[in-house]
Amino acid sequence: MQMQTVDLVIVGGGMVGLGLAAALKNSALSVAVVEGQLPEPVLGEAPDNRVSALSLASQHILQGVGAWAGIEGRRLQPYDKMAVWEQDSFGHIAFDAASLRQSALGHIVENRVIQLALLDALKGANNIQLLTPARAQSLQCGEAGAVLLLDDGRALSAKLVVAADGAHSWVRRQADIPLTSWDYGHHALVATVRTAEPHDGVARQIFTPEGPLAFLPLWDPNLCSIVWSVPAARAEALCACDDEGFNRRLTASFDARLGLCKVEGARSAIPLTARYARDFARERLVLVGDAAHTIHPLAGQGVNLGLLDAAALAEQILHNHRAGADIGLLANLRRYERWRKSEAARMLAAMEGLKRLFGGSHPLKKLVRGVGLRAFDALTPLKTQVIRAAMGLDGELPALAKGEKI
Repeated sequence: MQMQTVDLVIVGGGMVGLGLAAALKNSALSVAVVEGQLPEPVLGEAPDNRVSALSLASQHILQGVGAWAGIEGRRLQPYDKMAVWEQDSFGHIAFDAASLRQSALGHIVENRVIQLALLDALKGANNIQLLTPARAQSLQCGEAGAVLLLDDGRALSAKLVVAADGAHSWVRRQADIPLTSWDYGHHALVATVRTAEPHDGVARQIFTPEGPLAFLPLWDPNLCSIVWSVPAARAEALCACDDEGFNRRLTASFDARLGLCKVEGARSAIPLTARYARDFARERLVLVGDAAHTIHPLAGQGVNLGLLDAAALAEQILHNHRAGADIGLLANLRRYERWRKSEAARMLAAMEGLKRLFGGSHPLKKLVRGVGLRAFDALTPLKTQVIRAAMGLDGELPALAKGEKI
């Protein structure tokens, strides 16, 4: 068996894994990315169901690694306003990019578009090799390095292995890293919907007794991607019913805010589980993105959190390498682990708090929520602080997220 030696192996070629590889391109480090299946390169006329709300920090990261032009060259939709309200209540909050002197609060982009743009950004990078289709088969981590065997017979020796292989991470399981998790008891139903009235570049979210329902604007003025968090049985019923029945239920649940809604294409439901790895780093091993943490899609921060992981890890790896330090030693990965574990824990706590706050339909609880939402909407400094944090304008950010080079 022939052994190939590289500095690091990234297992997983999704948005976060490719983002990390792109952040390390043209560096002195040799990088291999192992991925089982890349996305189809040609986009259909209809949008994909899986989309992300990219923050300004994520935009900076993607610009910094040379992928933003590929996103703009395909399709994206900026949103400059956000409206949040509770069904059958007077409570509401409105956010506006202009009040922050920004052109947009964020962008809605299909996950596949982000992946394709990152693949474009990696073309011509001599220090990056993409091994696909290939899957990891066995992993051994030792004092001197790690050895990864692939299902195509190849073997890789590396100083560091990065788990970027998603919520059900094979690498995390091989390393036997414990996972704290809890089932939200909900599924996220995702679909593309055509609305009678244009979305006007506004992201909208309504809290219903069953769970939150988000309408995310797409590039077509009358197309939205929906994320509808409902109990598992309800999600199954909504996926199984005919289009007419679904349209009627969806329009009513959304308070007919954009007129009659008509679903286009397939509907799918994704189980919602919170996950938090006990360790984000081990000797010769580090976790990023969903392999390290998953959160409720309530505020659309999952991908943003993962891209921040990638940017922070790239910064730490390059700092260690330039200082002549071993990039795979646990002692040299501690700063990344402390940094990103605290950020993930804070986001998990915030999502859990919001979910509990808006759970239940007791009249007194609804009254308190209504008063709280109106008060929050009127407290401009606090509201500004919250939205700036969500956009990635404040907090302990990696250099790439601030538009700086690493």
